[in-house]
Amino acid sequence: MQYIDNVIFLILLVAGFGLFAKSLKELYRNIKLGREINRTDRKPERWAIMARVALGQSKMVKRPIAGILHIFVYVGFVIINIELLEIIIDGIFGTHRFLHSILGDSVYSFFTVTLEVLAALVVLAVVVFFIRRNFYGVKRLTMKELFGWPKQDANWILIIEFSLMVAFFTMNGADYYSDTVRFSSNFPISKYLFPFFQNFSLETLHIIEKSAWWFHFVGILFFMNYLYYSKHLHIILAFPNTWFANLEKKGKFNNLDSVTKEIKLMMDPNADPYAAPAEGEAEVPSKFGAEDIFDLNQHQLMSAYSCTECGRCTSVCPANITGKKLSPRLIMMKTRDRLEEVGRNINKNGGKFADDGKKLLNDYITKEELWACTTCNACVEACPVLIDPLSIIFEMRRFLVMEQSAAPTELNLMMTNVENNAAPWQYNQADRLNWAKDN
Repeated sequence: MQYIDNVIFLILLVAGFGLFAKSLKELYRNIKLGREINRTDRKPERWAIMARVALGQSKMVKRPIAGILHIFVYVGFVIINIELLEIIIDGIFGTHRFLHSILGDSVYSFFTVTLEVLAALVVLAVVVFFIRRNFYGVKRLTMKELFGWPKQDANWILIIEFSLMVAFFTMNGADYYSDTVRFSSNFPISKYLFPFFQNFSLETLHIIEKSAWWFHFVGILFFMNYLYYSKHLHIILAFPNTWFANLEKKGKFNNLDSVTKEIKLMMDPNADPYAAPAEGEAEVPSKFGAEDIFDLNQHQLMSAYSCTECGRCTSVCPANITGKKLSPRLIMMKTRDRLEEVGRNINKNGGKFADDGKKLLNDYITKEELWACTTCNACVEACPVLIDPLSIIFEMRRFLVMEQSAAPTELNLMMTNVENNAAPWQYNQADRLNWAKDN
């Protein structure tokens, strides 16, 4: 019987990690659909930012209650799953609490006590989060854009995490009241959660312990493979997303090299406009700006997958606050929706994208949303994992202006004035200082 258990365990382990690897491969392929971008400069600064923001959760604690509770879940869930190493060894070789034989009584006792305390903090945090999302009425968590799957997804994540922690405590509680394990101080919380276990027979305790152990193991595999379909991908992608973040000052636009070159040619009467590009010089792009996910860069697509849907960006957006249609969070969610749709299209058509007649612009993100943005960078500053919704908005605006000449009338007037008068105002250059004559 033990041999059959080991075989079943090994099959589940290989299948679980195999499916996870397949999902990661698909994720990588989808991100690579974007334009290449080189962000490997300033490496020490990038490592420091990743350590501070992704690992250290520095931006989460700007909202202390939510930030501290998130740290409970983040640290607790990650450290608790170190126990997965012990579960894998026990499952493959049929041992029981293998690390005890390696660490000894004192160290293993410290290890399990630490896990129990962290698990209790995780339970506390997920319960509070569930209440906040469903009953407390936090505005950014109850907005219309979260209705349907986004809300269900968030709740399922909390339910799964809660269930895994309950299974963890049940497994430990059954072990505590079993004569087969003599760790009197290892489970300070579990022993008080299940005092009725002391009335059970050893056989019943063994069944309870093994059932909880299997539930915990299968639950971890399920949760791991659920990540690909969930906003919880940020627990993986927050690290590369912060490392590859834009380190330029906020508000600095990425001027197109090809346009810069053309302007320089216009200003240089001796330049040859038909000369071949020099080595390393940018070619004129086939399209200005972004109409679909293929026109965005790879970091922007990674950011779409990294979005936690926390809504901090939308809660500080002046356009959204004043009732306009724009929501930076929804910009990222719609980008990810389109990216996933393209991924399914590629899977369905043997690894190649078949034109589906849809675009990110208009089919997902409307012009009204794009032009409502004030480019204030509040959303960029607020994001806890350094996502930049403004960069996507700006690239799509660039497409509207440079490819479709579809800017609002006010902007067209301003650009015409800049072209004719070298200023945004409709005054002749010779009259520019008239305002000062009477002063």
